[in-house]
Amino acid sequence: MPKQPPAKSVFSRRLREARLRSGIAQDRLGVMIGLDEGCSSARMSRYENGVHEPPFPVIENIARFLNVPVAYFFCEDDRLAEIMRIYSFAKEKERQAMFDFAVELGGKPTK
Repeated sequence: MPKQPPAKSVFSRRLREARLRSGIAQDRLGVMIGLDEGCSSARMSRYENGVHEPPFPVIENIARFLNVPVAYFFCEDDRLAEIMRIYSFAKEKERQAMFDFAVELGGKPTK
């Protein structure tokens, strides 16, 4: 029986989305996060195709270069992932307004 390719993980899908949104090539991102230039494209391709998932410190580094919060990579809900991405760029006043609006819609603050 032929070996099935791995199912794409939420992480691999979000990584590709964030990288493409940033306009950064796989090999360039790999070098930016400290991978050897000779293997950076292949390694990033494996991450994006769900073959391998990098260790958490590497994910933190990727998030920093792609300007997304680490949680973005693991959020299964597309809308919530986008809200997290938008929130990460917002100024404190905007963040507070987003929080207040969410509470007003039915959430309860946890303080």
